[in-house]
Amino acid sequence: MSGTVEIVLIVAAISYVLARRLMGEPAEGKRLLVLPVVLGVIGLTQTSLSAALAVSAALSVVFGLLRGLTIRTYEQDGIVMLRYTAMTIAVWAASIGARFALGFVTSSNGSNGLMLVVGAGLLAEGLVVLAKAVRVRGQVVWSKGRNGEPHRTSPFLDSWQQRVHGNGHDSSR
Repeated sequence: MSGTVEIVLIVAAISYVLARRLMGEPAEGKRLLVLPVVLGVIGLTQTSLSAALAVSAALSVVFGLLRGLTIRTYEQDGIVMLRYTAMTIAVWAASIGARFALGFVTSSNGSNGLMLVVGAGLLAEGLVVLAKAVRVRGQVVWSKGRNGEPHRTSPFLDSWQQRVHGNGHDSSR
């Protein structure tokens, strides 16, 4: 895949994530984990590892963790939701600036390993958001139901949430 196509795909993916999460959406485990893993795997298969790429990926993970901390999680209609905040957007901007600065310092064009780097950052963000989401009263869903179907849940997320809340019973009843 050419660098231009890769950049266009990454910009489209980030724009999609930003738009959905600025409006607020359910904290879906599948969406928080699968897209980043897919991007990372594609990135791994299309680049050669280097010290600069390792530093870039590590930086992306740090910014992903920071973004995750800025995301608001809350309960709405029994479902745990997430929403990007102004601080989340500021951290996104800082991470993009840091990526360009690193590319300048290392004399790379910025597209080498971009999918891997973005995937690593989104995965770090998703893990922090899930850790926050299980602390909220409400269902953390694996994926939203389609065409009137119920939301799909995850035994792993359910048990994690029960462990966080103590006895596994809803104390709000």
